[in-house]
Amino acid sequence: VYRGYPIMAMARLPTGASQGRANLHQGAIGVGIDIRTGKMRHAIMRNRSVVEHPDTHARLVGRVLPQFDRVLEIAMAAAEETELGYLGADVVIDAQKGPVILELNARPGLSVQMCNRGGLLKRVESVDAVAHEPRDAFERLELAREFSLLWSAQ
Repeated sequence: VYRGYPIMAMARLPTGASQGRANLHQGAIGVGIDIRTGKMRHAIMRNRSVVEHPDTHARLVGRVLPQFDRVLEIAMAAAEETELGYLGADVVIDAQKGPVILELNARPGLSVQMCNRGGLLKRVESVDAVAHEPRDAFERLELAREFSLLWSAQ
């Protein structure tokens, strides 16, 4: 989340290689998520592209993250509670409770860029061009979704 706008999203999926942890450095999978649709776009494991989960062989790209709108709402609300201009919000989807915030990271890792096959600069510039205008969370989310069409074309 940058200045209250969701600019990139990724899912982290545990594997046998990561011993059930969602830590990318231990062998988990990172999957870039389209802000507009919640659809998984590109997956990496140990900095290499993968198409399916190595343990379950389930295809990853093209799947839609469940309750993605709620995930974004939670991340944006958490960002509003801080004074950080840029942060990573770790949101988990609990089987009973649905999406819940796990933690906020003042310096999120750069793997999100690899998973989304794109850098932060164009996204940040897009937000900086409009962030001076006050907007509620719904308007910021809708604008970020409009921007995502531009960002994915780069």
